[in-house]
Amino acid sequence: MMKYLIIDDEHIAHDIIKGYCDALPNLSFVGHCYDAIEAMEYLRNHKVDLIFLDLNMPKLKGFDFLKTLQNPPHVIVTTAYQEHALEGYELNIVDYLLKPFSFERFIKAINKIEVKSQKSEVTTSNIKKEEQSLFLKSNKKRIQVKLADILFVEAIGNYVNVVTSNSEIQVRDKISDILSLLPKDAFFQVHKSFLIAKTHINEIEGNRILIKDFKIPIGKVYKNNVNKLLM
Repeated sequence: MMKYLIIDDEHIAHDIIKGYCDALPNLSFVGHCYDAIEAMEYLRNHKVDLIFLDLNMPKLKGFDFLKTLQNPPHVIVTTAYQEHALEGYELNIVDYLLKPFSFERFIKAINKIEVKSQKSEVTTSNIKKEEQSLFLKSNKKRIQVKLADILFVEAIGNYVNVVTSNSEIQVRDKISDILSLLPKDAFFQVHKSFLIAKTHINEIEGNRILIKDFKIPIGKVYKNNVNKLLM
């Protein structure tokens, strides 16, 4: 059973979403929140598997709230504003539903969670965490890489390029899957296509991070991640 939380400032939206969820046997309702501040308080004391998140809310907007979460659950955005979809997918949401959405479209969004979970299981079997190293599956080989040697990871099409102090390894996985296996206090995503190792940063210059001879761009959405490094 997936425990879900609805975060929306419109009561009718809560009624519609809960009505759809009540028709699906694998979803378990845990609570209503009518703004992001209320949701933050709820999540401090409760664990959920899925959030239905509105964007245009008072006090704190939906994506600003999402960026405050260290380990966010699955997120399905429910909004009347289509222009924020790209930012949503950069934040690794499951789906972006435009109000009003049909029950059929809602089910498709829920089904994406299962697909995403299956991909995560495949990734975990391909990339094994062993103490302070990772086994990366590349070209039918498994290559052991020490975490301390990883400089940054770059997403390139359907692959990610893991750049270390002395090599580059291509892995057929998503950058979000790689990030989920790395220590959260040592690696940060700074762009939709880049995550970096904190210990290897030489300089932060404007919207770029310098690591050895590499210049890593800082994405607007991930600026808060970089600001945390400076605290």
